[in-house]
Amino acid sequence: MSPVAYRLVFMASLLFAFTRPATADVITDWNERAVSAGYTARVSPTVSARNIAIIHIAMFEALNSIEPRYTPYRARLPVEPGASRETAAAAAAHYILVRAYPDQAKDYNKAFQASLAAVADGPPKTEGIRLGEQAAIAILAERSMDGADARNTYRPFTIAGRYVPTMLPVMSSWGTVRPFALKASSQFRPVAPYALTTMQWARDYNEVKRMGAKSGSARTAEQSEIARFWAFVGPATYNPIARQLSAANNLGVVENARLFALFSMAAADAGTAIFDAKYKYNFWRPVTAIRNGDLDGNKNTERDATWEPFIDTPMHPEYPCAHCTFQSTAASVLEAFFGDQVATFRLTSTTAPGVTRSFSKLSDYVAEVINARVYDGVHYRTSGEAGAAMGRKIGQYIVLNYLKPPTQSAAR
Repeated sequence: MSPVAYRLVFMASLLFAFTRPATADVITDWNERAVSAGYTARVSPTVSARNIAIIHIAMFEALNSIEPRYTPYRARLPVEPGASRETAAAAAAHYILVRAYPDQAKDYNKAFQASLAAVADGPPKTEGIRLGEQAAIAILAERSMDGADARNTYRPFTIAGRYVPTMLPVMSSWGTVRPFALKASSQFRPVAPYALTTMQWARDYNEVKRMGAKSGSARTAEQSEIARFWAFVGPATYNPIARQLSAANNLGVVENARLFALFSMAAADAGTAIFDAKYKYNFWRPVTAIRNGDLDGNKNTERDATWEPFIDTPMHPEYPCAHCTFQSTAASVLEAFFGDQVATFRLTSTTAPGVTRSFSKLSDYVAEVINARVYDGVHYRTSGEAGAAMGRKIGQYIVLNYLKPPTQSAAR
């Protein structure tokens, strides 16, 4: 992510404060802190999603050990009767957050002490702390060799002596990170992009050229507003929806732990799947294609030597659309719990201050993101649709195969 993008999203979690459910519980409280932590630390959206998944899996494993209602992610932990659920969940989240974001440890220590103060001293509290920390230790150990710390080894394309732009693409190794739930990052990899000689390519090329231009575009005022809104990225584009829908449906703490574990695992695995596909296909971005429109062998595409996109183009390959995959993955998990037609949820954005987008159908939320990335000038429509299709498959697979009631067998 560019320094400009970091500045745009740095305070994203604060602008989502009004979406905080009035009935927040220990799970949603620590979800909100985990989302904010990634923005404060300015880590990439995929790193943040991985950390959030680790936190929610640990909280789920702790609560599911106290009250066994679902198949565990890895294993149930031994626990003494009467352990405090709230303390166990808070201890698990706190243990991971202070290690993932040590510069913020003071804030999370304070939040943890506030959580503990709400529970009477005694064996239930002590056992809850022990259990939560053991759950955190177990999942951190399980993820310690997942490849998330691999270095960027991207090799720029050039010939000896020929200058090429020197900013390296980001996340070139993330597709090799071991997924939380998918069999492999490539499990639902979309088919290769279309040939450049096809009419479909020409339609996509001309649409983004017309609708995604920085100046002289065909966008309406509302379409430009949508484009600006979805220029922001990361877990704050989908986690607030889960918090709002959880509150609207009055989920209990164990059900919430399961929802957020599935939701965050799916989002994290979407990240690895996205970058597996992006660097597999290395498809060019609109700014590259349109400035080289005379090279694609298609008579229906015309070069524009000065064309620029409405927003800065992300520093990684185009196909499939990452936003569209993340949003569709999140929506598919939520749809499995609540259906497509849901209580109205609202989002705000650091890149469109003062604007609120409201949705009562999850499918409308996904469709808007596909449109927005065309209006932004950084994606083709087919890429958005491919990302959304991959996201649906990821979310559905994880819900069907993980953290199930014991009577329902998984078919992994």
